[in-house]
Amino acid sequence: MPEPLPESLKTSSEQSDRDRHFRTDHLNADLKKRSIRGGAVTLVAQACKFTLQMGSTVILARLLAPQDYGLVGMVTAVTGFVALFKDMGLSMATIQKAEINHRQISNLFWVNIAVSLLLTLVTCAIAPVVAVFYNEPRLTLITIVSAIGFLFGGLTVQHQALLNRQMRFTALAAIDIVAMGFGVVSALVLAWYGAGYWALVVMQIAIAIGQMGGAWLLCSWRPSLPKRHANIRELLTFGSHLTGFNVINYFARNLDNILIGRSWGAGQLGLYAKAYGLLLLPLQQINAPITAVAIPSLSRLQADPQQFRNYYLKAVSLVTFLTLPLVILSIAISEEVVTLILGSQWREASFLFRFLGVAAIFQPLCNTAGWLYIATGKTDRMLKWGVFASSLTVVSFFIGLPYGARGVALCYAVAMLLQVYPCMYYATRGLEITTSDLFSAIAQSLVAALIAGLATIGIKFALNPILPVWGIAIACTLVMAGLYVAIVFYLFGKKSFYLSFLREFKQRR
Repeated sequence: MPEPLPESLKTSSEQSDRDRHFRTDHLNADLKKRSIRGGAVTLVAQACKFTLQMGSTVILARLLAPQDYGLVGMVTAVTGFVALFKDMGLSMATIQKAEINHRQISNLFWVNIAVSLLLTLVTCAIAPVVAVFYNEPRLTLITIVSAIGFLFGGLTVQHQALLNRQMRFTALAAIDIVAMGFGVVSALVLAWYGAGYWALVVMQIAIAIGQMGGAWLLCSWRPSLPKRHANIRELLTFGSHLTGFNVINYFARNLDNILIGRSWGAGQLGLYAKAYGLLLLPLQQINAPITAVAIPSLSRLQADPQQFRNYYLKAVSLVTFLTLPLVILSIAISEEVVTLILGSQWREASFLFRFLGVAAIFQPLCNTAGWLYIATGKTDRMLKWGVFASSLTVVSFFIGLPYGARGVALCYAVAMLLQVYPCMYYATRGLEITTSDLFSAIAQSLVAALIAGLATIGIKFALNPILPVWGIAIACTLVMAGLYVAIVFYLFGKKSFYLSFLREFKQRR
């Protein structure tokens, strides 16, 4: 019978097992291939989640009444704001920090538990207030039950952050897809048996439970009891600045809806909100997976300024290559897009869609500024920029408000364009990246998209008397895509640059 291992060897083995969750030096040798593969996996996961979301929406819309969605929507307006404080930015702190240890992450884990418990209690306490505000007694219990999701979220934060830190994107994708599938199935079963709005409430809780179970299953790290002198002050400061930015940005991004709804009524707000949501939907499917990969990758390169610069500029080039033609095409055929997707009764939203499209041209680029702040640990500067940019955005809302939703959309577009240069200049200050580098990274895609967009507009007017709306949309999309790719690949000679991403993914598939 073999002798048991000495206690010292057991301790050493346990320490080594713990440390593997925190070390990142092994990632740098294969960072480019990991990033490409991770981006592809995350993009596929995003597509799967989008399919699940749209499919469940189509089915649930036939099983539930509009009032059911309205009740849950009233509560979501409250829980959505509370959720901003869910992880206190500590997940990003875990991902970004170059060196962390078991004691620090354990303490952060218990901080997240304490915050989630506090948010749950606060949400339950204000549940009667929500019901009184909307004059709807059923909202009290809906709010209380919805608050349970915060508890599961607190148990999930650090495990998902460690998976992200180790760039285990396949595991993260699996967790997201399975969790959403669990939530969707739960909602469909309850809705089928007549549970009404509770199907929507349970769906969100089921997703949170699925994410927690998946994170604990695929990340074997387990916290120890909190200890003093764990040196987490810097991590807490990082997280607090990031949370502050998110809160400020949340108010700025939602104030336009509040102002339009109060001043111009539900009709104008419905057009504005639908146009804004329709425009952001495809952009989010591109930005979300790239951001999920870019932040941990850049965080691993923060000690190597030149590699950091090269990686960031390539990522920016990829983002703008994918998003610029999409936005320009949306502007060019805004009437056709709105009519086909929303119906002819929403035709007035096409003007708002066009104005908001102008605002969205450089929005994906400005979003990458957040990568720089987070990856370099400068969330204090991120908060300062958030205060400035949000102030400018809010002012633009008030300037455009007297002219209705169109005025707000137009002034918002102007404000966003005015922010582009200062946003990127402030984000890159002190780094090896210059604004000239950024212009070079996006210039060819921008020029190609504008040329292809002008040609698309010409084709649209030429075909307008001949083809139906769907025919015009298809023809314009083909012209835009074909001309854009031809200009970028052959006129500017970037074919090998962009196809290398696809080739390397196939090699690592």
